[in-house]
Amino acid sequence: MTSAVRSTTRYRTLDLVTITMLGVAFGVVFWGWGKLYALVDIGAAVGFKPAAALLAGMWLIAGVVGGLIVRRPGAALATELVAALVSTIVLGGTEWGSAVLISGLVQGLGAELAFAIFLYRRFDLPTAVLAGALSAVFAAFYEWNYYYADWDLTWRLFHLGFFVTSGIIIAGLGGWLLVRALAQAGALDSFAAGRQ
Repeated sequence: MTSAVRSTTRYRTLDLVTITMLGVAFGVVFWGWGKLYALVDIGAAVGFKPAAALLAGMWLIAGVVGGLIVRRPGAALATELVAALVSTIVLGGTEWGSAVLISGLVQGLGAELAFAIFLYRRFDLPTAVLAGALSAVFAAFYEWNYYYADWDLTWRLFHLGFFVTSGIIIAGLGGWLLVRALAQAGALDSFAAGRQ
C-alpha cells in the first residue's frame, strides 16, 4: 500500500475524537430540530404532506460535515450514525424511536457514497452538494418504505424532489459553509480542511 493511500485511510486519534464530537453536537441539533419539526409541520401547513421534506435536509448535515472535515473513508457514515445515536438515546429519544438509527445509517451511506465516488480526493462545494443530494435520495427511499408506504408515485416523486432540494441547500451548501466558517475561525487547523 502506498503512503498516499495509507495517509487517506488511516485514522488518527484526532479524527476519531472529531467524529465523536461532531456527532454529539449534531445529535443535540437533530433532537432540537425534531422538536421544531413537530411544531412546524410545513406539509400540513400547505396541505401537501410531501412538502415536509423541504425541512428534512437538516438531518443530513452531519455526514456531509464529517466527510468534509475528517476526509477518511467511513467518516461521513460514522458522524451521521453517532448523531443519530445521540439524538435517540442520550437525550431521551425522539418520537420516531429506534428508526432514527436506521435513518442515520441510510443517510450516512448516501453522504459516504459521494466522497467515495471521488475516491476521497475532492472536498469542494460540488462534492458537498452531491453528498447532501445522495443522502436525501437514500433517505427518501427508506422513508417511502418505512413511513409512507401508502403514498402514490406522484407524492413520492414530489417528496424526493423536496428532499433532494433540502439536502442540496441545507446539508450540502450549509455544511460546506459551516466547514469554511470553522476553518476561517481556526478550529480546523489540524485538518486539511483548515489549511486550504
